[in-house]
Amino acid sequence: MPIEITFLGTGGSWPSSERNVLSIGLRLDGQVVLFDCGEGTQRQLMRSNLSFMAITKVFISHFHGDHFLGLAGMMQSMGLNDREEELQIFGPPGTIRSLKNLSKTGYFGLTFPVVVKEMEDGDEVRFDRYTVRAFNVDHSVPTLGFVLQEDERPGRFDRPRAEELGVPPGPLFKRLHEGEDVEVDGRVVTSDMVVGPKRPGLKIVYSGDTRPTEALAKAAVDADALIHEATMMEELEEKAHRYGHSTAVDAARLAADSDVRHLFLVHLSPRYRDPEPMLTEARSVFENTSIPDDLDEFTLNYRDQMTSNSS
Repeated sequence: MPIEITFLGTGGSWPSSERNVLSIGLRLDGQVVLFDCGEGTQRQLMRSNLSFMAITKVFISHFHGDHFLGLAGMMQSMGLNDREEELQIFGPPGTIRSLKNLSKTGYFGLTFPVVVKEMEDGDEVRFDRYTVRAFNVDHSVPTLGFVLQEDERPGRFDRPRAEELGVPPGPLFKRLHEGEDVEVDGRVVTSDMVVGPKRPGLKIVYSGDTRPTEALAKAAVDADALIHEATMMEELEEKAHRYGHSTAVDAARLAADSDVRHLFLVHLSPRYRDPEPMLTEARSVFENTSIPDDLDEFTLNYRDQMTSNSS
């Protein structure tokens, strides 16, 4: 099944009239996975097609306010709506301490369990259908990037070949496609007779905040979507790097070198009211670049094509 990406917040540092601070929602099989949860994320969720009650996992890249300050309010709203389902939160070392401190900022109780797990470079968590791997990036505080890798999919089913082998349409087709061998008229038909090689699942990489770094370039190789911070334009490259950030051109170069299918630029500085000059700059290096607006939606499909659902 395709993965839907909703850009809940695409700005950096502080909210502006054009962009909220960072949060990215991925919808898979009816569940929502959140990457970062900046201030105001729950308000953005209310305006989007995502249900905040469907969020099962939150991955926090680092503990600068524009990436995590929306957690407390969102969790309180979940509780006020009688949530019972477990919420899992993942982040860099210090996540448990930071969330304990955050919980002291308001008088509210939770109606649901919260499981917090700290991740380090190379750690991987496995879920049904996909894994998420953390890797270190280069920011001013400990920061993680994340790779969401979908499981391999079964190969294509050759129906004409199955029929030639005498397999009747129906449940036996399904069993063969799922890798089982079946018996037909006393003969064994193996799955590899009618099913092609496995096909790769989708790969989405989220940069967190970072200067250009080889770790991110390696993580992004062959990604179907790279969601990369682009805090400043090329003329402010020195300043961007000094504060642990990247330019749009930095991100575009990395996308080109890593053979990425599509690059999305986020975490734009509030100084940029009009994103078109930044987009032009990035596309001069990597053509398949987009700068989404808040609440834009994209469907990532298996033919390495991006379809916008936005108006």
